[in-house]
Order: sequence, then C-alpha cells, then structure tokens
Amino acid sequence: MLRQRVITALLLLAVLLPALFYPAIEPFAALTLLLIVAAGWEWARLNGVGSRSALALGLGLGVVMVAIWLSGGLDQSWRNIWMGVGLLWVVLAVAMLARGVSGWGAWPKGVRLWMGLVLISCAWVAMVQARLTGLGFLLSVLLLVWMADIAAYFGGKAMGRRKLAPGISPGKTWEGAISGFIGVFVLAACWLWADAQGMSSANSLYARLWAFGPLLAVLSLAFLVAMSVVGDLVESLVKRSAGVKDSSGLLPGHGGVLDRVDALLPVLPLAMMLTTL
Repeated sequence: MLRQRVITALLLLAVLLPALFYPAIEPFAALTLLLIVAAGWEWARLNGVGSRSALALGLGLGVVMVAIWLSGGLDQSWRNIWMGVGLLWVVLAVAMLARGVSGWGAWPKGVRLWMGLVLISCAWVAMVQARLTGLGFLLSVLLLVWMADIAAYFGGKAMGRRKLAPGISPGKTWEGAISGFIGVFVLAACWLWADAQGMSSANSLYARLWAFGPLLAVLSLAFLVAMSVVGDLVESLVKRSAGVKDSSGLLPGHGGVLDRVDALLPVLPLAMMLTTL
C-alpha cells in the first residue's frame, strides 16, 4: 500500500509541478480542470447517481468551466460570489455536522447533488484565480492546508485522546486539530519573517491577511484552518452516508480525487473571499 501511495504521489507531482510553475496559466488550469471533472463524477456517484449519468455530470461540469474560462470569466472579480460561497460553506458545515451522517440522506437528492457540484466548481475557479494572483499566493494557501493536515496527523498520533467527531471521522481528535492550528501559525510566522528579510515576494496569503492587522490576521487564519477540518469532515460524512471508504479508486493508494482535495474545497474560495474584502 505504501509503495502504491508513493508511486501515485510521484506521478501526480511529475505532472502537476511543471504546470504549477509554468509562467502561463493554461497548463495548470487545464490539468486541474481534469481533476475537477473527476471530482464531479465522484460526487455524483456518492450521491446515488448511476455511473453513466455521473460521468455525464462530471463532463458537463468541465464544459461549463471551460465556457467560463474562454469567456474571460476567470479574469473577472468574483468578490460577491466568494462572499456567498463563504456563507454557504459556513451554513452547510453547521447543518451537516449538527445532523450527522443519518441527516445527510434526508436532504433532497437534487439539493445534495447540485450544491456539491457548485462548490466543487467554485473551488476550481478560486484555485485558478489564486494562481493568477501569484504563485506565492497559491502556494501559501496550499501549504496552509497541508501543514494543518500534517500537524494534525502527528499531533493526534502523539497526543490524541478526545475524539473530535467520532460518528463521522473516528481518527480525528481535538489534540490533533489544535496541533494543526499551531502548525499553521508557525508556518505563517516563518513566512512573514521571510517576507521581512526580503526572501519572498510578500504576495502570500499571510502577508495579505497581516495587512489587516495582527488580530484579524490570527482570526482569519484560525477560521481557514477550522474550515479545512470542516472540508475533511464533510467529505467523510458523505462517504459514510454512501457506505464507502473512498470517493473512488482513481488514485491508487490514495482513494479518489475528493479524498485528496476535500480540505481545499472550502479553503480556496474562503481565502479569495478574505483577501478581496
């Protein structure tokens, strides 16, 4: 299993890293769009849609995103949309986590399906706009999510005692979540120090939040870390409701695309919202 995970990760990095660092946006946007099509297909299947219809929905989602791209929509201001998406994520998180796994199945199938597809597509737009804002900005957002996840994993392994959401994700603990917060604050402090030393472009998420003042910066970072945990829990809840362990088997050793990007789905649009207020 470990060998399979490593091989898959190396193959993904070999494809995505050159596109990420390429000066023009097109290769990165195109490759990540393929992932979004796959995520849309997975989401449809998790919500009871048949394989062929799920594939059609995933491809349809890709067509809509291409239309937005070619019409110049990615270059437009999405400020109001990000505020709406941010509010939707907060309301959705409260509603889903309060009602639990059994409550998700009681939602109308159409609402579950289309709400998820909209949020997945918004995450792709936010990712592309973050890359257009600057490579440093996008990397700082991605590293926030990865640091929160890594610190939470090791903190939970070392100190985890109290379960965070035992009915949804038994492996998550409060100690792990707190470790994730600490890890991100350390990352942000190091990044801001590097900015002060002239070692970076000062176009990171952390620099933009710091411009609002220390208190708002800390609160904003805490909010983003909390929502990264929410993204993970929401996907776990949906998978439990569907009775599956992984969103698919597209990424051997890792599960599906949604299993890899669940924490990014809320954080990307929320980061754009906070930095365009």
